[in-house]
Amino acid sequence: MFSDVTFAYPWMFYFLAVIPLMIFWYWKTGMRKETSIIYSSLKIFEGMPVSWKERLRHVPIVLRCLAIVFLIIALARPQSFSSGQNVTTEGIDVVMALDISGSMVSEDLKPNRVEAVKNVVEKFIENRPNDRIGLVVFSREAFTQCPITIDHSVLINLLKKIGPGMVPDGTAIGNGIADAVGRLKDSKAKSKVIILLTDGENNAGEIDPLTAADIAKAYGIRVYTIGAGTEGEAPYPVQTPFGVRYQMMPSEVDEPLLKNIAEITGGMFFRATDNTALNNIYYKIDKLEKTKIEVTSYRNAAELFSDWLNVGFILILLELILSKTVFKKIP
Repeated sequence: MFSDVTFAYPWMFYFLAVIPLMIFWYWKTGMRKETSIIYSSLKIFEGMPVSWKERLRHVPIVLRCLAIVFLIIALARPQSFSSGQNVTTEGIDVVMALDISGSMVSEDLKPNRVEAVKNVVEKFIENRPNDRIGLVVFSREAFTQCPITIDHSVLINLLKKIGPGMVPDGTAIGNGIADAVGRLKDSKAKSKVIILLTDGENNAGEIDPLTAADIAKAYGIRVYTIGAGTEGEAPYPVQTPFGVRYQMMPSEVDEPLLKNIAEITGGMFFRATDNTALNNIYYKIDKLEKTKIEVTSYRNAAELFSDWLNVGFILILLELILSKTVFKKIP
């Protein structure tokens, strides 16, 4: 009954000491009260059944004591407190620009490049619940897989559906950056970021990568670039009449270009040669681009005295009614 309840005036409970005094006074006055009618003998009343009124004759004093208990509790002012936090975020809008060209099925990263990237990006998204994040994919062309959103469950579902073959093969890095910029240019966020991952050289698209980087810089967007793939050659699966065979294909990450894009926009360049390095890169970016969270605590009090007060008055009223009717004493 009193769990999570506090009292504004707990000293009021000292007045409960009046209850035993009332009971003592009731007993004392009952013992001293003189009878109105005197009989020479009460033997004629022996064996008569006791009426229910006689059995319940003490109900009024019980009601009066209970009423005083309830009124004292009400005067002690019981309160229930609820607390919580208001969270204010200084938002960061992020667009993931992922290469889905044919070479992303190379298996130097396990199980292959594109699946390794999807696994790491999913964890990155889950670690940033307060940020709006979008997804752009590119090959020979670029398109938005998911606009920037706070609904990360939808974003992750769309992330899982991407893969090579969705668009004609090629690597249009400039188009990928430009599409991502289009999603961020009107953002009111304090910080706007593109995380671009590719495993090849720019060989397609209408927009030069450095021109796209200049556009990103003009809108205050930082671009973190990641070159995925081992140095030298990587195993590439090829379907043959005898099943899947592997041939070694050169890994052609254009590091100078990616470094230049990052430098122009105030971002950083990273190289992911294995799964561990890829995880570490997204972990570092996650730490570099942290959302500022302001937490304001609050504590609200709910007054509970009214119910106790109402019950106390009801008991007093009931005691008065019963004393003047059913349990009325005739002198």
